[in-house]
Amino acid sequence: MNLSAYHPTRRAMIQNVLVASGFAPALLMALGRASGNSELPILPGIQEMSGAVFINAQPAIIGQEVHSGDIVTTGPDGDCVIIIGEHVYLIHEDSEVEFYPEYIEEALNASPSGLITITAGAMLSVFGKTNTTITTPVATIGIRGTACYVDTSAEKTYVCVCYGTGDLGGKQDGLHLETVKTKHHDSPRYIYPAGHAKRIETAPVIDHTDKELRMLEALVNRRPPFYKKKKISKNDY
Repeated sequence: MNLSAYHPTRRAMIQNVLVASGFAPALLMALGRASGNSELPILPGIQEMSGAVFINAQPAIIGQEVHSGDIVTTGPDGDCVIIIGEHVYLIHEDSEVEFYPEYIEEALNASPSGLITITAGAMLSVFGKTNTTITTPVATIGIRGTACYVDTSAEKTYVCVCYGTGDLGGKQDGLHLETVKTKHHDSPRYIYPAGHAKRIETAPVIDHTDKELRMLEALVNRRPPFYKKKKISKNDY
């Protein structure tokens, strides 16, 4: 895995959770799920973290749960992995994310649907069954049970629906821009604010990996659909 293109603190986080000698218990459990046939209980809350991570402006701790309306922020050296229901989120440095201040619905398995607001920064997410919308300062991404990576700034939002279906739109004017259906990072996009000459355009695949997706899905006893038939080994991480 080539980590040279990553932010240095993000490289440290990825190395910490993916290199065998640095695995924490939660990630060792994930490997067991991914490479074996047994399922282990899904543990809610923060699974891994490094650097400065806060929940509602208070320092976070491993195992702390994130509830409806909570705001997670990370510093310039901060990253964390969070489970909410059957959804898993890898939040990167200099980010601010508000989780589900209002529910649309909540299934019996406690996998919420509703609104996630990314004010700043970047997040890789894998979802169970859900009807969730991610909003950024310039974009909306309607999620119907899929995986996506979002990186946002005031000037534009990058979104890759890694697999599944996503409805992409403009935040300021509510304009529907595109519906993408992907199997394996097929349609990454840049989305621009209202008034920009081009509202949406094709983008490359940047700053997220299949290894991260496998890790996140394994934490909730799943595999990415592009990887269903392959046995996962520790070397894949």
